[in-house]
Amino acid sequence: MLLRFLSTLALAGVVRALNGSVTDYAPLVNQPCPDLTTDPLLRVFTPNNQSLHPREEAYVGARLTTVIPNEWYNWVGDGSSIGYNLSTFNNSFPKIGIAISGGGHRAAQFGAGVLSGLDARNASAKAAGTGGFLQVTSYVSALSGGSWLTGSLYMNDFPTIHDLVYGNGGNLAGWLLDIAFATPDGDDIASTNNQDWLGSILWSVFAKGDTGIDTSLTDPWARIISYHFLNQTNRQNFFTNDSTHGAGQRWSDVPLIPSWQQQLVPFPIIEANSRPVGSNLTTALDPSAVVYEMTPMEFGSWDPGLSAMMNMSYAGTHLNNGQPDNDTACTTYFDQTGFVLGTSASLFNQLLDFARNKIAGFDNDVANWPSPFFNLTAKANFQDLNSKWLELVDGASNQENVPVGQLFVKARSMDVIVAVDGSGDLPTSWPNGTALLLADSRITTLLQSSHQTFPPLPGNAAEFISTGMNMRPTFYGCFPTQNPPEYPIVIYFPNSPPLNGDNPVANTGIFKLQYTPKHTQVFLDQVHNNTVGGFLPNTNDPDPDFGKCLQCIAIDRARYHVNPPVPLSTICAGCFQQYCFDPNNLTSVSALPGRKLAFVDPDPQGISAVTGFLSKGKLAIILGFVGLAILIAAISAFLIWRKRRARARDNAYQKVMELHDESEPPFTRRMFRRNIDDVSGRGKE
Repeated sequence: MLLRFLSTLALAGVVRALNGSVTDYAPLVNQPCPDLTTDPLLRVFTPNNQSLHPREEAYVGARLTTVIPNEWYNWVGDGSSIGYNLSTFNNSFPKIGIAISGGGHRAAQFGAGVLSGLDARNASAKAAGTGGFLQVTSYVSALSGGSWLTGSLYMNDFPTIHDLVYGNGGNLAGWLLDIAFATPDGDDIASTNNQDWLGSILWSVFAKGDTGIDTSLTDPWARIISYHFLNQTNRQNFFTNDSTHGAGQRWSDVPLIPSWQQQLVPFPIIEANSRPVGSNLTTALDPSAVVYEMTPMEFGSWDPGLSAMMNMSYAGTHLNNGQPDNDTACTTYFDQTGFVLGTSASLFNQLLDFARNKIAGFDNDVANWPSPFFNLTAKANFQDLNSKWLELVDGASNQENVPVGQLFVKARSMDVIVAVDGSGDLPTSWPNGTALLLADSRITTLLQSSHQTFPPLPGNAAEFISTGMNMRPTFYGCFPTQNPPEYPIVIYFPNSPPLNGDNPVANTGIFKLQYTPKHTQVFLDQVHNNTVGGFLPNTNDPDPDFGKCLQCIAIDRARYHVNPPVPLSTICAGCFQQYCFDPNNLTSVSALPGRKLAFVDPDPQGISAVTGFLSKGKLAIILGFVGLAILIAAISAFLIWRKRRARARDNAYQKVMELHDESEPPFTRRMFRRNIDDVSGRGKE
């Protein structure tokens, strides 16, 4: 029954809705290419001769010189509260980036809670002195679940976290996290609403496939993500096609949002990893695997083996040694924001490891990106040089779950990097510093020519735990020995138990994909309070001076931008003693009493958490993830069946009508009644 329903949807793929459609997810192929003599599609450079895209450089530079100085004064005032006179810095303030980790819904909500605690638009954050940090930030990088938060912010014009997550009663409906990802109308996958929803998702995917571009499980995953984190979906239209549900929204269109045009927002970067083509790996990737980034301007990698970037507006275009096949061989609209977010969170190569022996020849477990780097003469050492396709997977597949690497790129010249770590490394689903340790190791061993070095860190995960640095904010790199400093500062915000000793609710499993409104509220409140509260040793009290301490560390590199350097203030010296990592004077977890580690469901009617996938690699947890497992199995079987069977298009309508005489799903009947005309909802560029 389900397979027949899916095949019916395949035949319905020729139908288009008026005034925008979920089929707007399909890229446009055979489009005119730009004049490559004046507007090349590809930028090629070397690790020692890096450069930013001109539009990235212009945007970040303009914010640093015209917007961010005023925001520093808005946040810190004249600087006297932390022992400085801001005018002595001559408006040469630090360049700051925030890296938001992966970890599914947990990471998205944890990142949201941290950003709310750093946002001047949040009254409690402003009062605590931490609100204002976000406004002086130049970059935001993210992967996997963190990318969902980031994409959602930009596609909704960077609203407050409250309005983004909960809605504003108007144009923002919120994330709707109480509607399950896998089966939004409940466990009965055959219900009318579930079939309508699933059919709409597959309709989008088939429209993309009909362009000749290879699809995979990442495409329905991308559409599922879009229903929650992009705009155009609310409770009233969730199961209808009255909206495109985020289809047609391009990552390259971020510069069109009003907040960008006013230079009010940081520059965004989404990260994904690359599985070497032909490897069929279903395990963690080797550190040598290429790490890609997706900005509104470009798609590519700073890794020394590639060091090349493709114009994001034309991502999806096959290039041979940097050239398209002809003047009209370009692709546009491939950079669907949902697909970018889905690519960064594409875990299916690991999820379907268990099924590989049962589904012969299965090759749809990655995000398929046409390679613009095929046969690139200047990059003979590029690992996928001879492949026309790239196999992109979850940005944490190499276990670097916090995307700090993109901020350590030398061309970006970062002074301060915030690591927002929502990893679930421990059995209790708290982080243990592994993400930072592995990022440091990769930079040290593979990226010395292209990236800045890391500041000193604890020696291993056990030391992160024994010092308590996985349970409270910590500053790394406070004491450079050179001028200019030999490394940027790293501010570490780990997901951690409530500092006041409350029962924790933020250490949920990566495959918990449904949250009641109450759970989300308590989750964000706990993270927000930890973010603004810092810690006081040997107590469960927040630090009333943490806002000042965050201001001290954020502005510290500005001291080195002037000659001679401004001396460290007495106030900031006290902050550094409490919050900075000193390898010669290690702290102890015993200074953090009363922290409860075990998750306690704040709303027991909700779905129970499933924990430990990334840290344990145990596939048996999928049994606790029944809804999505059913969906994956159904789509997997159908995509394979569809690839093996070519369908005649000219008699498609007649075949569908014959199926209508039988007991077909209600979605199909309504689909054809509403959308009988074969028209496109989108014009060509």
